[in-house]
Parts: sequence; C-alpha cells; structure tokens
Amino acid sequence: QVQLVESGGGSVQAGGSLTLSCVVSGYTYTGGKCMGWFRQAPGGEREGVAAFGSFGGRTHYADSAKGRFTISRNNVTNTVYLQMNSLTPEDSAMYYCAFVGGFLCGLERQRFRYWGQGTQVTVSS
Repeated sequence: QVQLVESGGGSVQAGGSLTLSCVVSGYTYTGGKCMGWFRQAPGGEREGVAAFGSFGGRTHYADSAKGRFTISRNNVTNTVYLQMNSLTPEDSAMYYCAFVGGFLCGLERQRFRYWGQGTQVTVSS
C-alpha cells in the first residue's frame, strides 16, 4: 500500500521560505511516476502547485508557483520536496503530497491516486 507522509509546514512571515518534504513508501511500480504538490485554503478548491514526472524528468508548475517554488526529489530516500520562496499570505493553505504511477504527469487533481494527510503552511503579513 502506497503511503505518503508530509512534513515541513509551519508559520512564516511574508517574504520568507519553507521547504516541504514528502516521503513516499510502499509502491512497487517499475514504470514512470508522477509526484505532485497541491494546496487547499479554507473554503477553496484543492489546486495543483507543482508536479514532477519521472518519465523524462519534466516539471509542471501552476502560474502562481512559477519563479518562486521548486519541486525536486531524492530517489535514494524516496522523498519529494517543494522549496517555496518569497511566500505571501495568499500561499497560506494546507499542502498535500500526491502520487500516481504512470508515464503521464500534470497538475490535474483527478490524475493522482494516492494522497498524504497534509501539512499546514501559514504566511503572515
């Protein structure tokens, strides 16, 4: 059974940085993998922030994340990271790690099969 455990959330002032981590375990896929980060603010929809596809190593970013966020992974520790810089109060949300096996990747929520429990990010002005 695939399990995802996020960490690294917290409170930060506007302009600050945070790095989220997600450890993925229990998968036996031998093909491609798509790992992503989503966020959901209170009363809002869960939206894709960044995703990484192992087939071709392509990354995908939401417009709001481009230039400020970076998704990366460590194959040895099966960890995917989200480095977030220049944070604003609008970035405050619960952040979720997501995973699906396969050769296609993107930011569509319905694409992903497995989800973590989330880690809270709060940015104060």
